[in-house]
Amino acid sequence: MNQINITKTTHSKINDVDFNNLSFGSIFSDHMLVCDYKNGKWETPKVIPYQPITLDPSSKIFHYGQSIFEGMKAYKDSNNNTWLFRPLDNWKRLNISAKRLAIPEIPEEYFMEGLKTLLKVDEAWIPRNEGSSLYIRPFVFATGQGFHASPANAYKLIIATAPSGAYFSGKVKVLIEEKYSRSANGGVGYAKAGGNYAGQFYPTQLAIDKGYNQVIWTDDNTHEYIEEAGAMNIFIRINDTLITGPTSDRILDGITRKSIIEIAKDEGINVEVRKITVKEVIEASNNGSLKEMFGAGTAAVISPIAGYGYKGNDYDLPELEDTFAARLKKRITDIQTNKAEDKFGWRYEVK
Repeated sequence: MNQINITKTTHSKINDVDFNNLSFGSIFSDHMLVCDYKNGKWETPKVIPYQPITLDPSSKIFHYGQSIFEGMKAYKDSNNNTWLFRPLDNWKRLNISAKRLAIPEIPEEYFMEGLKTLLKVDEAWIPRNEGSSLYIRPFVFATGQGFHASPANAYKLIIATAPSGAYFSGKVKVLIEEKYSRSANGGVGYAKAGGNYAGQFYPTQLAIDKGYNQVIWTDDNTHEYIEEAGAMNIFIRINDTLITGPTSDRILDGITRKSIIEIAKDEGINVEVRKITVKEVIEASNNGSLKEMFGAGTAAVISPIAGYGYKGNDYDLPELEDTFAARLKKRITDIQTNKAEDKFGWRYEVK
């Protein structure tokens, strides 16, 4: 790969940002990385000022939805060093998604060197406040033109970043879905494809209209099995056992999910990766053995669920003082921010 060209902005926006009051993913850093795929190969990435992009109306992203993305974070520790968390896993999963949507895979060097270069240019945008981080959004979409239904011949990779504060979701009430499905066997549920999320919005709004915050997705065939929590993987604690569904064509191989499983085992928590039925969850609620439910993903890390609805009935989860959710979230965030030992080798320093 040739040297990455850097064009810096002539006017930084950083002095206009209140880093003590950051929402999630709504303020954007000064620069972005762009890399084009043309003539059968990825060109050398470049870092340019954050700016709008121009596309032809016939660009295939608008017509056939070839679009994938990832979610990552960069952190500052007390010594002002910059850290990433399992970045190669994000690169690998981006290419898994790319392959499924017939998008050319991205070389590791282009992704990692491009990302590190961008973070060095915008290092001042990485928040130092407790709980804050620089959210990183790599995404790829079809820029090739034409109305014919076939893969595009040109694509664009962009990595954009957004300083974000601590993600507090409050007490989340969820509705177990009985009709709609997030994904299906043989589909693209395991890929981080934009269309997966577009398809979630309508059923989620129906749940919101009923007084819930989010949807618990069930399997596409029988709606008997718990699968995901909104845009997150889901964990269920029955007595002192933590249960999460196995990955499949329908369930995203979440990096936070994988990390929680490993940390929980290291903490001596009994973990079961298996299918779990709605019936089992209802029975656990009724007999008092259901202790916790929480979503797991990059944005919130862990988002506790306070209650759920199913077939017109509402079920509250107990309010515990010492939860697996809090314990596991602290352990993973301490690793991410270089406050604790990383025996797993997940932390990646940007030098």
